[in-house]
Formats: sequence, structure tokens, C-alpha cells
Amino acid sequence: MEPKGFTRGREKAFDMHSSLSGLGVTSPVLAAPMAGGGTTPAIVAAAASAGGLGFVAGGYKTAEALAEQIAQVRALGITFGVNLFAPNPVPVDPDAYRRYAHTLQADADRYGLDLPQAITEDDDNWEAKLDLLLAGPVPLVSFTFGLPDASVFARLRRADTLVAQTVTSADEARLAADAGADLLLVQAAAAGGHSGTLTPDRVPPAVALPRLLGEVGAAVSLPLVGAGGLATPEAVAEVLNAGATAVAVGTVLLRSDESGASKPHREALADPARRETVVTRAFTGRPARGLRNAFTDDHSAEAPAGYPALHHLTSALRKAAVQAGDPERVNLWAGTGYRHATAEPAADILTRLSPRL
Repeated sequence: MEPKGFTRGREKAFDMHSSLSGLGVTSPVLAAPMAGGGTTPAIVAAAASAGGLGFVAGGYKTAEALAEQIAQVRALGITFGVNLFAPNPVPVDPDAYRRYAHTLQADADRYGLDLPQAITEDDDNWEAKLDLLLAGPVPLVSFTFGLPDASVFARLRRADTLVAQTVTSADEARLAADAGADLLLVQAAAAGGHSGTLTPDRVPPAVALPRLLGEVGAAVSLPLVGAGGLATPEAVAEVLNAGATAVAVGTVLLRSDESGASKPHREALADPARRETVVTRAFTGRPARGLRNAFTDDHSAEAPAGYPALHHLTSALRKAAVQAGDPERVNLWAGTGYRHATAEPAADILTRLSPRL
């Protein structure tokens, strides 16, 4: 039975553009990339087995580690994508960094840590990862955080790679279309984890995904994949009816059997005492949505903009909190649909969310 609100018109829309169907995708429910451990090769495989597609999450990895995961997935003979963080740094104010580091030291003292005083700015091994994907092309590459130069899109397309760009507004969609994107990942504010906004010094407005898709669809003619807060068949159907060719889901997979999420993260998602998500830059200096905890309460108001400097500042603290089983000082990334995250095989979750086309 089709979910309420689903119409057969969506079958035509899903087939209208060959971007995904040409890759062998038969389900419009994709597994979003969750960098930092959430996405695993097993989730990518599960997405393919459900008729969709998953992304190897390239963020925070060395090029060598990314190559290893790509090789694991490629060996399965499935269609997949790779997601990269495109450079779009927000340099932190040195004085603000030092003040924030001083404030966080009390949290670090719980684990016997000395937080770094030196500011670390990097590009997440951008050139090495790009070289990797040009030397060994994959079916689909998506970018988030920043918009690569048009020459990057052109080089990947010449390698027969489909190129997607994460956008959070109609203005960003126009920029991505002009740069040569084949496909747009339209991310609403309800999404868990980092916002893909191209202006990370500002928190994107809270526009509902169906409305955002309408605004982006009016601005560009590219196929759209909707993302942000999707965790039920009804929500998926609504977004497909709003003009998306497909959807990408992430948070709903974080408790799956194949997830790489930490134990504190998994348990927090299932904790009935966790009543809300908040957008914060306290952990990384870039707007991101997660479950409210002591760290977001204590530090969201004072955290300066500054990515990746703040990511590196809090990295050891977050890892220590995970090891200690302390969810109050872990970045518990989660979208607004987190209550629907379940502990079961990822393929079952994705299949349940997918309208029968």
C-alpha cells in the first residue's frame, strides 16, 4: 500500500531524469553520508540492497583511509557515491578561540586533557581526495560545506562521474547549477549534523523541506534530492510530492545494526529524557543540529564561528567523552526525526520508508 499523500505522479517524476535511474537506483530513498563514523561500508551496502544508494563519507578521513573504504564498497559490485567536504573555511578570531579554549578546559579536566592552544586550520585533505576520485572514478560524488570551482565539476564529469552539490537555499542552488552540478541535495534546517550552508557564519533559516524544494525548484531545473528530518513513510511521500526526485535519510539509520555511531550516541537517541534537538556551533564552530545536552547548554551561546579550528579544539574532548560513556559532552548529531531511529537492519529501515514505485 502506498503511503498517504503518495501519488502515481511521483513515478513519472522519479523516472523523469536519468541521474539516479541510470545508476540502477530503483528506490527513491538514499542513505545520506554521515561523516565521523556514522556511515560505514555496511550501511552503503544495505542502501544498495534496498534498491537505493549510499555514500562513503569522506569527511575527516585521510585520502588513504577513504581509498580503503572505497575499495571495500567497490568490491561488493554495487552502485555508490562518495561525499567530500569542499573547502569553505571560517577562520576563527584568535582571541575568541583562546577565550573559548579557556572556558572548555573545565570540561577537559574531567578526562585529564589539556586542550590545544594552537589554532589548527586545514582543508580536510581536499586535493589528495580529489586526486583519488579522479584517478579511480566512482559513480557519484557529492560535495558539502563549500562549492568547488566549476573546473572540479568538469573534470569529474569527464571521468563519467555524476556530480551532486548540497545546497540550503535557492541562491545556493543557482550557484551550484552555474558551476555544473548534475544533481542537488537540498538540505533543510531539520537535518541532523552539520548544515551544508555555504555561509556557515550564519545559521540558515528554519524553512520546511517541502517549501524549500519549491523555492529551489523554481530557481533551477536540476533534479533534487530532499534531506532533513525525514524518518517516516508519510514524510518521504510528502517530500516526493513536493518535487524531489529522491530523498536522503541519515538520523533514522544511526541506531541500525550497521551504524558506526558510538554507544553513547545510540543510547541518547533512544533515551526518552532527550526531548529536543538544537542547532549549535559549540562543538565545531559550524552550525550543526544535535540532541540537547550539557555541552550545548553550557557553550552554545559563547562558541565563536570558526571551522575547522573549533572542530580540532574539541576533538580529543569528544573522543574522551565517548570512551567514558558520557553523552553530555559528545556531539549527539540528530535531525528532528530522531524519535523514529530504530535498532534493526538498515535495509529494513530504508525499505519501510520507500514508496513502492
